[in-house]
Order: sequence, then structure tokens, then C-alpha cells
Amino acid sequence: MPPAPAGGTRIAPGPVVNPDSTHYARMGPEALGEAELLRLVVGSAPAASALLAEFGSASGLLAASPASLARHVGNARAVRMHAAFALARRAFGESPRRSRVGSASDAARWLSPRFTGLAHEELHGLFLNRRLEVISLRRLSQGSVDHTLFDVRLILGEMLRTGAQAVVLAHNHPSGDPEPSSDDILVTRRVVEGAGLLGLGVVDHLVVAGLDWVSLAERGHIPPAWSPTRSPSV
Repeated sequence: MPPAPAGGTRIAPGPVVNPDSTHYARMGPEALGEAELLRLVVGSAPAASALLAEFGSASGLLAASPASLARHVGNARAVRMHAAFALARRAFGESPRRSRVGSASDAARWLSPRFTGLAHEELHGLFLNRRLEVISLRRLSQGSVDHTLFDVRLILGEMLRTGAQAVVLAHNHPSGDPEPSSDDILVTRRVVEGAGLLGLGVVDHLVVAGLDWVSLAERGHIPPAWSPTRSPSV
């Protein structure tokens, strides 16, 4: 440290105040735009600008891989960001245990957030007891941009392992079109048949694309089970 000027005392500079963090603390996240929020997360205005330039928006960032994030913020921070996004997706899909799922819309509230920002297909299962109350929510498979694995034995095995009497399946279409394919319908029927042999029920299969979804039960491809007073045929 250079010597203090004669007759005075050198005062060390105080901490740099981030105006975004001050604004956030006073007004909350709603008062900041995506760029300001991202600057708070990564700690660098140039890095935040580069991320938004490449991925376009917050939803684009949710779909980014750790390696692509690392080009702008380094490996350690990229992994932390990616883990935070994964944690947020899980939190969006959580509700109090033993909540009853009485409609396709109820199931979508549990399942749709699990697919937010994904650029590949995944299959998830919402496992229910005889009263259609939630036991667990689990990812069953991860695929590519246009398909994922529907392993009937895996699905039924998970039902037996958790003690579930029924399940709502859901997978996503990253293309943005929630219309079920002929393969989606065929594999759903196979799972329904396999579950029936074990005295278990498949209540629905949702195809999710962004904020939109289609219920195969409501389309008539699964025997109807959604009713305020009816449990699945198990």
C-alpha cells in the first residue's frame, strides 16, 4: 500500500455496490428484467449479455447444457447455474404430499413444469394410490430430441416398488407440438395392458409441449378414470 499523504490518514475504498442487487433488495425480482436478473446470477454484465445473445431468453438458458454455459461463465459457475435450473424445475412440480389428482389439469400442474426448457424428450411418472393421491413423481427415461424410451417393465416395476395402484405418464415434445404420435398411442396401450395384468391402472398419459398439453385419456385412448368420486379400475 502506498504511504498515506502527510498530515492525513488513507481511507480504504468501501465495497462496490451493485445497483441491481440494491434494486432487487428494495423492489423484488419483478422489478428487474431478464438482463438485470442474469447479471446478479453470473456477476458480470458482459457475461450476462453474451448468454442472452446466444440463448435469447430465460427459457433458452433453461435448455442450455453446462458446456454451452461454460463458454461464457466458466465450468464451476456453469455447473452451479445448471444445478439451480434443475432444482427450480423440480420445485415447480412439487405440491404437498397426498394431494389428490382428480383431473388431467391436476396432473398437468404436477408434470408440465418438469419439462420446462428441455431440448430433449423425457418420460415422467406421477405415481398414485387407490384414492388417486400422489405417492411420488419420478423421471423414468431420458431420450433425444424426437424420442424417448417407454420401457413397460420399468414403468410397472416402479409402480410395484412405490406401492402405487395407478400412474399418470407424461412425456414432452420439444418440437412445440403436443399432438400425440401414433407411436405415443401404441406404447400407451401397451402400458395400459401390462398394468391391467397386474391389477394396476394407467390413469392418463400427457403429451406436453411448452405450456400446452394433450391428455390421451380425454382423447379416448385410455379408459376414463377422471372423476371426483371414482378411483382407477384397479
